[in-house]
Amino acid sequence: MKEGIYSANILEEYLKKPAHSFTRGDLMRFIDENEIEMLNFRYVAEDGKLKVLNFVINSRKHLESVLTTGERVDGSSLFSYIGAASSDLYVVPRYKTAFVNPFAEVPTLDILCSFYASDGNPLQSAPEYILRKAHERFKSKTGFVFKAMGELEYYVQGKKEEMYPADDQKGYHSAAPYSNYESLRLEAMDLISACGGKIKYGHCEVGSFATDAESFEQHEVEFLPVEVDDAVDQLIVAKWILRQLGNKYGVNLSFAPKITVGKAGSGLHVHMMLTKDGRNAMVDHGQLSDPARKVIAGLMNLAAPLTAFGNTIPTSYLRLVPHQEAPTNICWGDRNRSVLVRVPLGWIGVDNMIADANPQDSFGENEFDSKQTIEIRSPDGSADLYHLFAGLVMAAQHGLEMPDALKRAADLYVDVNIFNKENKDRLAELQHLPDCCEESAEVLQEYRSVFEMDGVFPAGTIDNFISVLSGYKDRGLSERIYGKTEEIRKLVYKYLHHM
Repeated sequence: MKEGIYSANILEEYLKKPAHSFTRGDLMRFIDENEIEMLNFRYVAEDGKLKVLNFVINSRKHLESVLTTGERVDGSSLFSYIGAASSDLYVVPRYKTAFVNPFAEVPTLDILCSFYASDGNPLQSAPEYILRKAHERFKSKTGFVFKAMGELEYYVQGKKEEMYPADDQKGYHSAAPYSNYESLRLEAMDLISACGGKIKYGHCEVGSFATDAESFEQHEVEFLPVEVDDAVDQLIVAKWILRQLGNKYGVNLSFAPKITVGKAGSGLHVHMMLTKDGRNAMVDHGQLSDPARKVIAGLMNLAAPLTAFGNTIPTSYLRLVPHQEAPTNICWGDRNRSVLVRVPLGWIGVDNMIADANPQDSFGENEFDSKQTIEIRSPDGSADLYHLFAGLVMAAQHGLEMPDALKRAADLYVDVNIFNKENKDRLAELQHLPDCCEESAEVLQEYRSVFEMDGVFPAGTIDNFISVLSGYKDRGLSERIYGKTEEIRKLVYKYLHHM
C-alpha cells in the first residue's frame, strides 16, 4: 500500500492512489487485470433513486469508447420536465466514483455519471450539476471549501424475535444479541467502504418496537466529512447497498421519515464544516468562529424553504412534531437536541482526556485538527439529496454574505430545552418550520430567488418542486388522521420506499 493511502476502497487499494486521481487508464488497467466482464453506468434522475445502464465489455476498443464518450439515454423517461421531442441526453462517467459492484453475479465495475445536453454542455437541471454549480460558486465567492456528511437512519422490519425482543424505544447503541440486525449493518458498512464510502461509524438507534408478528429496529450509518459533492455520492451508493441487503435477507428496509406515530422517526441529519487551506474554519481560538455563526444564520433564514428539498412527502411532517427530538422551531444551540441546528461536541479544550485514560502513554499537544461541525436536524430519509445539499451550500453562502448575520445568530441561540413548560415564552418568540408539503411549497416560492441566484437552481427545477409538493394537498393532514391507525398505516406504506 502506498504511504498515506489507508482505505477499504477496493480500487484505491489496487491502484495505490486516491479516487480523485483515477484516470481512464487506471480504470482500464483495473478492468483488464481483474477480468471485469461488465460495466454499469449509474445515475440519479428525478425520483432520487439510482438507475443503471449495463454494458458487456466485448473488446478493449469498446471499453475505451464507452469510458470516453459515455452513452445516450431517454431524458424524458428520467425527468418529467424534458419533452419527448428533444429527449436525448448523454450520460458521461465520473471516474472518481468507480467501484466494484458487490452484488453482481459476474465481475462488474460501476461508475456514477453526469448528464450532458445535446450541445455537449452539462444539463443545467441535472441534480448532480446543480450541486456542482452551488459548490463552485461557494468556493469562488467565499474562499472556503464546503464539507459535509450525512447520518443515514433507517428501520429494518422483520420477523418478531422471541428470545431477545425489541425493547420499545430503547434501542440506542444496542448490541447483538439484543440487536437482531447488527450483522446486516456491519455487512453494509463493509460493502459501502469497499465501494468508496468514508464511514465514521455505525450503531443501533433509539427506535425499536414490535407488533404481534413483526419487529422494527432502527439503525444508523454515519459518514466522515468530505467535499459536499462526494458526500452525496456516498449517501446515494450507501442507500442502494442497504436496500440490496434488505432484499437479499428478505427484510423490509426503509429510510421513511415515519414508520408509525409515537415512535422515533428516521432523520437524515447533515453535519457541515468549512475548511480553508485544509484546516477546519469552524473554530477560532477555542470558540465557534464567526464564519460558523454566519453559516448558522444563513441556515436559520432559509430553514423553512429547505424543507422543500429535505422533507418531500406528507409523512415527513408526522416526524416534525414537538417533543420527539425532531425540530419544529427555527433556533440553534450547543449540544441541544431540541433545536434545528445543533453545535455538537467538538473536542475543544479537552486534550487531556486521552492522557487521563492512558497514563502509561505519551501524547503530543494538538495532534489533530478540530473536528467541529454544525448539524442541521430537519432533513429526513425522503430528502432529494443533490438538491438538499445544494440548498445547504447556498444557505451557508447566504449567511456568510448577510450583513447582520452575527446578530441574527445571537438572537436565535437557545440554551434551554424549548419544549419544557417553563420555557414557553422563549418558544413563542421562535418561527416554525412548515407543517405540511403545501406550506413548504409556499415558502419555497417566497424564497426561490435565493436558490435561483446565478442560475444554480433553474427556475423550472423550483417550479417542479413547488408543483409536486403542492399536489399532495396535505394541509391539516396530521389532524385529519390523528388516532386513525389504519389510515396512518396506509399512508406510511405508500411512501415507505420514496427516494
